[in-house]
Amino acid sequence: MIEVPASKKECFFEDLHVNDQMTVTYQVGGGGHLDIDFWLADPENHALGKHIKQTTGSVAVTATKDGRHEYCFSNQMSAVADKLVSFNVHGVIYVGEDEAIAPVEREIRELANELKTIKDEQEYIVLRERRHRDTAESTNARVKWWSILQAILVFSVVGWQVYYLKSFFEVKRVI
Repeated sequence: MIEVPASKKECFFEDLHVNDQMTVTYQVGGGGHLDIDFWLADPENHALGKHIKQTTGSVAVTATKDGRHEYCFSNQMSAVADKLVSFNVHGVIYVGEDEAIAPVEREIRELANELKTIKDEQEYIVLRERRHRDTAESTNARVKWWSILQAILVFSVVGWQVYYLKSFFEVKRVI
């Protein structure tokens, strides 16, 4: 999880070879409207994926060129709110046909990939739970203050009504 300050961007790099696969998934966990700009570029700085003001996203690419691939999270649209972003990078290193892999090693790689997927899903669930808990707590606080305001208003109206009704029963004499 990273914090992207207001009006800033955070960039990361992955060195890929031709036919390597990479998937970047992200979710904004806190700050502002829970949106962020994201893009992924190849070594020649051509955009391979771009998301504007998204809460969650995923971009999968297969490298067509050797070199450093850059992915950035930008919070430049916000002047005040810092954003908390959780992201995962999954990479599948391309294995050529000429490389022989033992069946056990292939199974181990598949299990490792599945474990990464499960771990990422659990992190996503934790972020969603945190977001929903924050929403529930915020709603609970608003209901509490609205109830207090209504109670004050009801007691004020009751006090005014008692005062007003007492004035009907007062004897007014002119001497």
